[in-house]
Amino acid sequence: MRPLNARHIAGVALLLSWCVSEGTPVHGSDDSGLVVHEWGTFTSVAGEDGRAVDWLPLRQADDLPCFVEHLGLDFKGTLAAKVRMETPVLYFYTPHDLKVDVTVRFNRGLVTDWFPHAAVSPSTVNASGAAGYRHAGFSSSIAWHGVSVSPQAAASLPDDRRGGHYYAARRTDAAPLTLGGVSEKFLFYRGVGGFEPPVSAAVLNDGRVEVSGISGLGDIMLFENRGGSIGYRSVTVPGTRTTMNPLTMDGESATPQAELEKILIGHGLFPAEAKAMIETWRDSWFEEGARLFYIAPRRAIDDILPLQISPAPLSVARVFVGRVELITPATRRAVSDAVASNDRLALSKYARFLPAILGSLPDPRTADERTSRLLALQTAAQSGSAQLPCAARPD
Repeated sequence: MRPLNARHIAGVALLLSWCVSEGTPVHGSDDSGLVVHEWGTFTSVAGEDGRAVDWLPLRQADDLPCFVEHLGLDFKGTLAAKVRMETPVLYFYTPHDLKVDVTVRFNRGLVTDWFPHAAVSPSTVNASGAAGYRHAGFSSSIAWHGVSVSPQAAASLPDDRRGGHYYAARRTDAAPLTLGGVSEKFLFYRGVGGFEPPVSAAVLNDGRVEVSGISGLGDIMLFENRGGSIGYRSVTVPGTRTTMNPLTMDGESATPQAELEKILIGHGLFPAEAKAMIETWRDSWFEEGARLFYIAPRRAIDDILPLQISPAPLSVARVFVGRVELITPATRRAVSDAVASNDRLALSKYARFLPAILGSLPDPRTADERTSRLLALQTAAQSGSAQLPCAARPD
């Protein structure tokens, strides 16, 4: 017998909905047979007290395909944030063709990138607007209207031929989508947030990590990569607080992809979706440094990112991995030594987290001097990543 794939599962869900007596809907109130799954990442940097601190959530200019659209920044400079909402993607499964409208509101955050074309508000911000997005009551939004969901279609998907982690998210059984003559396997968006993440993690003087959350912590994982030596520990915590002992770095441990996949599946993703998420973030999640992973509570996701879909799906799974970057004593020593020796290769391993790490170091130089040096290092690191002309051709 052939195993059921995600499309078969969506069909089974539709049959089940027909078997339920009238007036007893299965999750949704519509007979579309639509099932929607979403995954994404909340990335933050923990300060000394465990709360999120400002950092520069920047990647090189070519970390997204050139066909992706971006928020217009009507000012020079950088956009600091507490949280980088990274690569949420929405997958759709249905036994028959239909059209959907999708709206996401981002509370205390700015939508900065998206694909396919969408109605985004605000689509451009100036310096004062960039400062105001952190305030309670502020929200941005993104909406896709009239998206065609075609489970049997053979879609031609855009590809700018430059590679990158964006494309791994396509490796699922989700139905192809078409909007404005452009096809994709998902709806993509990302942004920056000024909200406090639902989980905090503080590194204590003895190297232990104190973790606390707004609700039961559930599945959490402590991970560290120090010069290629890797250690990790995964636990399930029913309460709102726990303390994790320092990791043993034996240099032989494999990265915990398989364990993370099981956790993602356990929280509602299909196996192919969990694998696609791991493949998307493999190079980033397991890079140099120390970090805590957690699964964001569904209530927190819905509060931060209220989602509306019409017609109403039978079910919606929303699985966001929280990544808390930890500034450990080992990280401080490594960065301090690299700054002293002007070792740009060593500093590049910490990339976008450098401002937060440098801000935690005892440094006799003034903040302006430190910032100037940091910007010089970032400019040098990105000097070879000039944007190439976009030649997005279908497969």
